[in-house]
Amino acid sequence: MSEEDLSIDLDDLNRRMDGALAALRTEFASLRTGRASASMVEPVMVDAYGSLTPINQVGTVNVPEPRMVTINVWDKSLVNKVEKAIMESGLGINPQTNGTIIMLPIPELNEERRRELTKVAAQYAEHARVAIRNVRRDGMDQLKKAKAAGMSEDDNKIWSDEVQELTNAAIARVDKALEHKQQEIMQV
Repeated sequence: MSEEDLSIDLDDLNRRMDGALAALRTEFASLRTGRASASMVEPVMVDAYGSLTPINQVGTVNVPEPRMVTINVWDKSLVNKVEKAIMESGLGINPQTNGTIIMLPIPELNEERRRELTKVAAQYAEHARVAIRNVRRDGMDQLKKAKAAGMSEDDNKIWSDEVQELTNAAIARVDKALEHKQQEIMQV
């Protein structure tokens, strides 16, 4: 076997670990902190024209104030459907309608709710760590196959150390993102 066949694709492993981190950031963005964010309403789907449509495709989502999200619905006939979708989404926000503009006032979070949100953020981070460890396991499995195919002990050790370094770096980035999000949630 050639040397090319015995190597593993570190770029692929790194890309997959970065994907887990990107998914974590998306989940963090949907967590409600005390501040308004347009990404809060991204997961909300509206029953528009016979199919479920993301809320940002039926209107313009803006954040005019730190505690207010507004949605300027383009089609007047969809205002009630958008309002209903927001109420059923589980965001815990009561929409206020003014013509085609729907306002979402973001209430202050109490201490208990903040602690709950930090626990949810920690769960999201743990899911990301598990995904990263799964990528590491895939890389180690590739190494075992390469070793069985004739890779030397020294090369195997070098590659496994590199995979472990990638894993440690990715998990450190997850921990840093979690710490930042928890500080943001607990900030009054």
